[in-house]
This record gives sequence, structure tokens and C-alpha cells, in this order.
Amino acid sequence: MISQSEAWAALRKHHGQMRDVHLRTLFAEDPKRGERLALEAASLYLDYSKNRVTDETLRLLLALAEAAGGRTRICSPRT
Repeated sequence: MISQSEAWAALRKHHGQMRDVHLRTLFAEDPKRGERLALEAASLYLDYSKNRVTDETLRLLLALAEAAGGRTRICSPRT
């Protein structure tokens, strides 16, 4: 069960550390945050910068996806 994994526990711990961090602080610490955490693809503009997301958050989310077998599910043809 993914909610019992180390990746899940690490993400929960990170959430506890980030829960009270204000966006003003994140923007002050990373002036290019608005550029770095936004992307455009397939006529969609996604802006993650206005969420309590850091490079560490993204790393932990990718680790969780990997632990859940996300790469296999994305890369495997549907049957």
C-alpha cells in the first residue's frame, strides 16, 4: 500500500514543514520562482509557483510516483 511507503512518509513530513510557510517567503527566497515553476504545453498554462511547492516537494512527489509504479503505468500501452 503506497500510504505505508517511505516515499509517502517523507512527503507527509515535508508537508508538515511547509504547511505554515507563506508564499511571500517562497517568492522572496526565489525571485525566479514565477518563471521556474510555470510551464505551457498543449495550449495549457500551469503555474505551480502560487502553491507551497518547492524543488524538494517536486522531488518527493516524483519519488512517490516512482514508488507507486507511475513510470510503468505511464509508459505501458493500455490493454
